[in-house]
Amino acid sequence: MKSPYRQLLQIGASALIVCVIVAVYTRVVHVNPTTAALTLLLAVLVVSANWGLTTAVWMSVAAALAFNFFFLPPVGTFTIAETQNWVALFAFLCTAVIASNLSERARREARAAENRRKEVERLYAFSQQLLVTENVLELLNSIPNQVVETFGGSAAAIYVIGRDRIYRTSGDQAEIGDEKLRTAAGEQIVIEQQRQLSLVPIRLGVRSIGVLGFSGKLLSHENLEAIGGLIAIAIERAGAVERLSHTEAAREGERLRSALLDSVTHEFRTPLTSIKASVSSLLGDNRLALEGREELLTVIDEESDRLNRLVGEAVEMAQLDANDVKLDLRPHRIDEVIRTAVEDSKPILQQNPVEVRLPEKLPLAVMDEVWIAKVLRHLLENAAKYSAPGSSILISCEVENDRLITNVADRGSGIDDLERSMIFDKFYRGQSQRYRVQGTGMGLAIVKAIVEAHGGRIGVTSQLGQGSVFSFGLPIAKEEPKLAR
Repeated sequence: MKSPYRQLLQIGASALIVCVIVAVYTRVVHVNPTTAALTLLLAVLVVSANWGLTTAVWMSVAAALAFNFFFLPPVGTFTIAETQNWVALFAFLCTAVIASNLSERARREARAAENRRKEVERLYAFSQQLLVTENVLELLNSIPNQVVETFGGSAAAIYVIGRDRIYRTSGDQAEIGDEKLRTAAGEQIVIEQQRQLSLVPIRLGVRSIGVLGFSGKLLSHENLEAIGGLIAIAIERAGAVERLSHTEAAREGERLRSALLDSVTHEFRTPLTSIKASVSSLLGDNRLALEGREELLTVIDEESDRLNRLVGEAVEMAQLDANDVKLDLRPHRIDEVIRTAVEDSKPILQQNPVEVRLPEKLPLAVMDEVWIAKVLRHLLENAAKYSAPGSSILISCEVENDRLITNVADRGSGIDDLERSMIFDKFYRGQSQRYRVQGTGMGLAIVKAIVEAHGGRIGVTSQLGQGSVFSFGLPIAKEEPKLAR
């Protein structure tokens, strides 16, 4: 709404425009009545487009009177001598008023279209914010603040029927009462003009989910309906995603339990059977020769070590999954860690010689040498399992950007493209080698977890029938600045 003072100023300015046009056409440039009428009509349209209908109507009346007095004969009087001049004056006045009305209507429609555009933009931004969160509780806590930030106002609150709980912006207890929200559930939109309070039902179809309370600003009925609909869809979507996540987690847990049971059944039964058979032989036959007793005791010792290793892998995997591993990250030489890992893996590498190719000068890498040695042992054991007896295993290093890349290459059977993305999953074992090669399927999963705990990544390149190369990167230690002498 315009202030009365501003309206009077605009009416006075429009009258001054009429006076200027009349003065120019009567004293400077003499024109015929048609030219004067068109000029005055154009001025009325310009005023109507900028200052509105009310000012344009007053200007139309003033322009008609000026046109009659200065341009229609007898000039200088308000008397009209001929009938055609009456028609011309009436046509001018009607044209000016109608044109002013059309211009005002166009301005109103343009203003309404602009407001609708802004509403649509706000609704789109609001819907984008709702899509960010997939957790229902987090979404409900954030919606009131998002409503206030996007649409203005002073406070907002949401009452959710299924949870019988109200989520609100801070400090709006007095503006939107709990009882008012609960009693408005399931009703139509309620707008209190004096309090500038809107209560919007949140419904999905015919099912009522809750109520949105919004105060401090009045929005259109359509806008409020759209907000309620978007909130209902977002709550239902977040709930569906949450339920799907729980279902997927349960399914993944069941898959891991089945894989663990299969692995335990397959891997633990073999050493236990050997130990049980050896112990039964020792207990049942006291006449065994010393050589036979030593052989059985050796079997028991080896299979016990194998069981101990399997249990150790399970414990390591549990610690890594629970983030219960504290790394002692310091700059270390990778060649020393490689030497330690190769030495510890000698019992496994009896049939596969290891070749180490390292550049003369390698930078220090930030690592926990104990855990990285475990990574190398697992990779060497994996290479020995899947390589033919007598084939060599190659360890090499290179610097790439700010990373020290360590490669372990074998000449085994290789990994096909389908399995390459799954070999680092827990308990996964190659389809073609599952029953030929011993193992629980935890080695590469442990390797991946350790490398990622160091802030690195591990990958594999492979070619069927040619072998595989496992590569992992570690951050290079930054050199300490030397003190000036």
